[in-house]
Amino acid sequence: MTDKKNQDEIEPVLGRRSFLTSVITTSAIAAVTTQSAGAAEPINKLSSALPPNGQRVNAETLPPSEIARVPGKPGSDFMVDVIKSLGIEYLPTNCASSFRALHESLIDYGNNKMPEYINCMHEESAVAMAHGYFKASGKPLLTLCHGTVGLQHASMAVYNAWCDRVPLMIIGGNDMDAASRPPGVPTVHSAQDINGIVRDYTKWDDTPVSLQHFSQSFVRAYKIAMTPPYGPVAISLDAGLQQEPMKEQGDKAPYIPRYIPTSPPQGDSGAVQEAARLLVNAQNPVIVADRAARTPAGIDLLVQLAELLQAKVIDQGGRMNFPKTNYLSAGPTVVNNADVILGLELTDFWATVNAFTDNAINHGHGTNSTRVQSTTKLISINSVDLNTKANYQDFQRFQVVDVSMAADAQATLPSLIEAVRVALTNDRKAVIVQRGAETKKAYLANKNSTRIAAAVAWNASPISTARLVMEVFAQIKHLDWSLVASEGNVSNWPNRLWPMEKHYHWLGRSGGYGVGYGAPASVGAALANRTAGRFSVSIQSDGDLMYAPGVLWTAAKHKIPLLAVMHNNRGYHQEVMHVQRLANFRNRVVNLGGDTGPVGTSIENPDIQYHLLAQSMGWWAKGPIKDPAQLAPAIKEAVQVVLAGQPALLNVWTQPR
Repeated sequence: MTDKKNQDEIEPVLGRRSFLTSVITTSAIAAVTTQSAGAAEPINKLSSALPPNGQRVNAETLPPSEIARVPGKPGSDFMVDVIKSLGIEYLPTNCASSFRALHESLIDYGNNKMPEYINCMHEESAVAMAHGYFKASGKPLLTLCHGTVGLQHASMAVYNAWCDRVPLMIIGGNDMDAASRPPGVPTVHSAQDINGIVRDYTKWDDTPVSLQHFSQSFVRAYKIAMTPPYGPVAISLDAGLQQEPMKEQGDKAPYIPRYIPTSPPQGDSGAVQEAARLLVNAQNPVIVADRAARTPAGIDLLVQLAELLQAKVIDQGGRMNFPKTNYLSAGPTVVNNADVILGLELTDFWATVNAFTDNAINHGHGTNSTRVQSTTKLISINSVDLNTKANYQDFQRFQVVDVSMAADAQATLPSLIEAVRVALTNDRKAVIVQRGAETKKAYLANKNSTRIAAAVAWNASPISTARLVMEVFAQIKHLDWSLVASEGNVSNWPNRLWPMEKHYHWLGRSGGYGVGYGAPASVGAALANRTAGRFSVSIQSDGDLMYAPGVLWTAAKHKIPLLAVMHNNRGYHQEVMHVQRLANFRNRVVNLGGDTGPVGTSIENPDIQYHLLAQSMGWWAKGPIKDPAQLAPAIKEAVQVVLAGQPALLNVWTQPR
C-alpha cells in the first residue's frame, strides 16, 4: 500500500494515459464489487439521464437501492390520463425542468402516444406548429412552456393564434412555493402569475392547486378553446403538484370530467329574417367572408347561399371560405357597387367598406374615404363580438352596421339559407337568374386578365413571383395538395391563379402578422397532412424563416414531408417600400450614392444560403435558383423527395413581389 507521502509525490506527475487507466480500473473494480454484493437481487439499470462521467454524488446518481421512490401513482401520471381523455395527438414542445414530471409521465407512463412528443427548438415554433396543425386538421394540440422565459418566447405565436381565432392548449411549468423551490435559475423562471404574460390574448387561464382542480380546469380549458370564437387557453402548472403522489383514495380519488362540446352561438331569428329580406331584395348583394368556414361544411353552406342569391363572394383569405373556381368568386372592388353587403366573421369590416391612403401627413395618419354608397346596407355575423378585449387592437376600427349578429357565421348560415328561400318570390327569382348570367361573363373576363398579368416578366431573373407560384402548381396539380403557408408577399398569386376548392387548399395567414409564423406553422400543418395523405407545400419567405430556423430540424427529426419553396427576395421588402415612400414624401436628397431604402431592410451581403442551412438540419435542398429555366426541373425533383416522406427546400431568388 502506498503511504500518504508517496501518494502526494505520485499525483502531480500522473499523465493523461495513466490517469485514464486508473479511472477505468477503479470503475471496473467498483462494478465487480457492486455486482458481487448485490448478487441476491438484480441491479436495475440507472436512468439514461445520468451523465457518462463527472457524476456528482446526489439523489440522481445514487445506486437504485438508495434512491427514494415515489409512493403510489405520481400526480403527473393522472394528468396524462386527463390529457389522453381528450384525444390530443401531438405535443410540440421545447423541454424544460419546470414540467419535468409531466414530461417523464407523458413518455414513460403514457408511452409517448396520444400525445406524441414533437421535439422543438423554440417555444414560439412549438406554438406556431400547433397553430398550423389545427388549421389543417381541425384538432387542437397541447404545448408545454417553461415558466416566465418559455412563455415569453411563445408569446408572439400565442398572439398570432389569438388574432387568427385558433384553439390551442398551453401548460406553463411554474414553481409556486417560494419556501421550497430550488434557488437560482428555477426561482428566476418562476412567477406568482405566469399566465399574466399572455392573459390579454388568451380566452381563459387558470392555476390548479390540486389534481381534481387540474382535471376540471384542463377539460374546461379545452371546452372554452373549442367553442367559437376559438382561441388559445393557458394553464399554469405547479412543479410540486406534478411531482407529488396522488393522496386521494376511494370516493375522494380525483376523476376526469367528460368532455361535451358546446353548441356554437347562432344568430337571433329576427335578425336572420331581416338579413334575408335585405339580401333577397337587393339589386347587387355582395358577401364578404374572412374566417367564416370553420370546417369543410362551411364552404358548402356559403356556396349554397351565394348561388341561391347569385351574389358575388369576396374571400378575404382568413380561411378557405369559397371555391376560386366558382364564377361567383370576386375581387375586393365589387363592394363599390353593392347595395347590401353581408360580412361573415370579418376581421376588419371598416377596411372592407372604406379606403385608407397613407400620405405621411399628420404623423403618418392618412386620409379616409368610403368605398360604398351612402344607402348601402351592412349586415354582420361575427362571433368575435363575444370575445373582444380592450388592450390589443386586433378588433380594428369601429364600423356601424345595420344588422349585427354576435354569432358564429357557419352555425347561422343554415337558418339564413332557409330564411332566404322563404323570402324569395318568383319576381325576385327571375332577377337573380339574370344577375347570375352577367356575373359569369365578368368572372371569365377577370380570369383572363389575371393570366395576362401573370405572364409579365415571365423570363425575368430574379424569378417573378407569378412564375414561381405557377411553376410550383404545375408540378403538384395532380396531387392532393395543400398550401400550408404563403407568408411572403407574392402578390396573392396562389389565390388568384390556383384552383382552390377544398378547405385545406388554403390555410390562411398568421392572424397577427407576426413574422416567424410561416416556417413552423407549415411544419405543423404538414404534420397533420401527413396523417391525411396530403401533399404539403409552402411559399416560404426569407425573413420569416430566419426568425426561428430551428424548426427545420424538427421537420427532419420527425420525418414530416414538406416542400418549402423560398421566396428569397433578399430583404424585408415591405419595409423597404415604407422607407422609400416616406423619403419621397419628405423630398429627401439621396446622399449615400444611391437608393437608401435597403439600408436596415435588406438581407444581403452576405446572402444567406438557405439550401445549405436546410441541408445542415437534415433536409434535401437545392439552390440558389436564379434562372427561371432551372426552376421547373428543380421543383419536380423536390416533389419526388417529399413524396418519399422527407422535407425538401428550394432556395429561389425572386423579384421583390
